[in-house]
Amino acid sequence: MLTDEELIKEIQSGNQYAMEILVKKHYKLLFSFIYRNIGDYHASFDITQEVLIKLVKSIKCYKDEGKFKNWLLRIAANSCNDYFRSSGFIKNKSSIEFDTNIIDENSNVYEIMSRKIERQKIKNAISTLPEFQRNAIILKYYHDLKIKDIAYITQSNESTVKSRLKQGIEKLKQVFVRSDENEKIAKGL
Repeated sequence: MLTDEELIKEIQSGNQYAMEILVKKHYKLLFSFIYRNIGDYHASFDITQEVLIKLVKSIKCYKDEGKFKNWLLRIAANSCNDYFRSSGFIKNKSSIEFDTNIIDENSNVYEIMSRKIERQKIKNAISTLPEFQRNAIILKYYHDLKIKDIAYITQSNESTVKSRLKQGIEKLKQVFVRSDENEKIAKGL
């Protein structure tokens, strides 16, 4: 399989098939980053398509500044930020989505729903963070990127990324502590 850099050279020389391979190679990463950031499936799908259009338009200008994946995630992060700044944005606190395709006859529905509820709690907690902390948390803990890569994607210093991660984690801890206290109060009533 060709590397990203080899595919980009092929694309820049006019090979459209190489673009298809490059898009397929990075689509899941791109969509998952955007979905974790935005939290809305349909909006994430649309933004992913917009990022891919930007990729197609700007690939000829790509210079080997580092990893292509980081360059692509930088475009995605900027697109997410644009979405949050758009006049049409309304933060959607969606209800828990139930994925019926994960259930088979041997599955324990209670366990599936419990995991789904926990994921929803984490998703809601992350959505309360400012976008700069949310981006750092998602890139670090969901995409397992290094501090220097996150700094490149978010156009920040490494020390700033470290600070954002630390502050974001502290805020998440506070959210979960308050949530646990509220559950205890509700059970006691």
